Amino acid sequence: MNRIKELLKEKGVTINELSDKLGISRVTLSSQINGTANIISYEKIAKALNVPMWQLFASPEEVSTDSDNNVSVQFHEQLHIRNIPVEIPVQMSS
Repeated sequence: MNRIKELLKEKGVTINELSDKLGISRVTLSSQINGTANIISYEKIAKALNVPMWQLFASPEEVSTDSDNNVSVQFHEQLHIRNIPVEIPVQMSS
């Protein structure tokens, strides 16, 4: 499961606007949002939304920052992209 719909809502962007920005049809984007996207598509969507790719999958409750501003993400379900298990290491520094 991803957070793309949630991010669209947070940023005030419609599916039509995002599909235009990506140069794909609304139907194709809707299909990708609902789980048919591959890693390249997720990278393009993240770039178009101006977020790191991991934010497409991590809910606000799953993200924490320590006193040094290091970000950690706790996934509660295994992430699958096109039925391939994917590990997304997250390391950020300020």
